[in-house]
Amino acid sequence: MRKKRNSIRNLSNMLLLITSIIWGFAFIAQSIGMNYIGPWTFVFARFILAAIILVPVTVYSEKLYRNSDPRFHTKNENQVKEYKRECIFGGALTGLFLGLASITQQIGIQKTSAGKAGFITALYVILVPILGIFLKKMPQKKIWICAALALLGLYRISMKDASFNIGSGDLYVIVCAFVFSFQIISIDHYSARVNPVLLANIQFLFAATVGFVGMIVFEKWEWNQILNGIVPVLYAGILSSAVGYTLQTLCQRHTDPSIASLIMSLESVFSALGGFLILKERMTFRELSGCAFVFAAVLIAQIDIKKKSSASG
Repeated sequence: MRKKRNSIRNLSNMLLLITSIIWGFAFIAQSIGMNYIGPWTFVFARFILAAIILVPVTVYSEKLYRNSDPRFHTKNENQVKEYKRECIFGGALTGLFLGLASITQQIGIQKTSAGKAGFITALYVILVPILGIFLKKMPQKKIWICAALALLGLYRISMKDASFNIGSGDLYVIVCAFVFSFQIISIDHYSARVNPVLLANIQFLFAATVGFVGMIVFEKWEWNQILNGIVPVLYAGILSSAVGYTLQTLCQRHTDPSIASLIMSLESVFSALGGFLILKERMTFRELSGCAFVFAAVLIAQIDIKKKSSASG
């Protein structure tokens, strides 16, 4: 039995590593996609595609969820109605955050490198526990050290020539990291109350709505533009969104949370590696050292937070 559990855990860790690679190289797909379509159109296309792809998985998972949830075994209609309300409201809220985070990231990628965007986005791991203070979840003392390391790294990545002139692309991605923090906090709240796969699917629909509204208002788009950029759209929609989130949901059930978050944080490394290998991006020593500071802060923060939550749970 123990051998079987270890095999499942090792397989889950391997799949999580694949997930981090998928997410890391998604920054490359997003960057290439900007050669064909606007950022709002790209956001709409990737999330509507992800929502469609997840429909059969969602239908199946919802059947399993309802069979295992006691709320559906009683005749209390109020509980069922409350479940539906939480699904819709939770999906709308998380979808709004996901859509806004994705569009600010997409715009930022137009004006900065994919590698830098990956590392700056990873700051959400530092921001989540800090924002958690407002929810009366006091972070560990070492988190403040991590925040200082991250800020130092961000300074070295974003500020040119030791000045305080931050690039506009970097600023957009910083905003993206903040919005992603709210999205993660919202997911943490609602995923424990409803079917997480259904929540993700509704989230994709509302994120696609954000992109659709911006596409109609701010961009002149044509179907042939989407067709020309179909490869990066398919990657971001199917692999990064649908497959990535599904693997994360399934695999975290079978592995230690601290190890899972540590593996998934490697997306920032693969984003820089992908920028180097595919886009031929070059980073200065100053920017590379900044990435090292941010990466160290991200790893330390996740390991400490997860150990604390595991010990208390």
